[in-house]
Amino acid sequence: MDLVSKRIRLGTVMPEQHKRLVELHHSVQKAAADAGLDPLLIELVKNRVSQINGCAFCLDMHVREARQLGETDRRIYLLPVWRESPDYSEQERAALALAEAITGIATTQDVPDDVYDEATRVFTEQQYGVIVWAATVMNAFNRLNVTSRTPVPTLK
Repeated sequence: MDLVSKRIRLGTVMPEQHKRLVELHHSVQKAAADAGLDPLLIELVKNRVSQINGCAFCLDMHVREARQLGETDRRIYLLPVWRESPDYSEQERAALALAEAITGIATTQDVPDDVYDEATRVFTEQQYGVIVWAATVMNAFNRLNVTSRTPVPTLK
């Protein structure tokens, strides 16, 4: 794969739309805080969505952000297999299942009732809405970055 892509940078070619997506991301972050959601839970959602979508740029960014918030290496490493790990809380499990269902909606055409029921059992209506929006916004960023083949930044 060509790691230095010559593809069109969609954020550059439509900067106003990119700016609005970033603003939407920030408004979802604020809504998460206002709803009392742990910022690490939201980072887990972003990371899991980015793993599923194969977005190296977003995964790199959000793993680093999760670490800055105090996330452990173990939980980051086990995220792809969260169902088999005891390291995630009931709320995190519900959020991850919901995020996976939203990310795979093109294939499944649905969020299964058991996923919805569990999420609405452990989250308030506002928290549920924030998680859906966080997964939706992350999916949008992933699609733009994967389409553009946005390179992972070089670490210094």
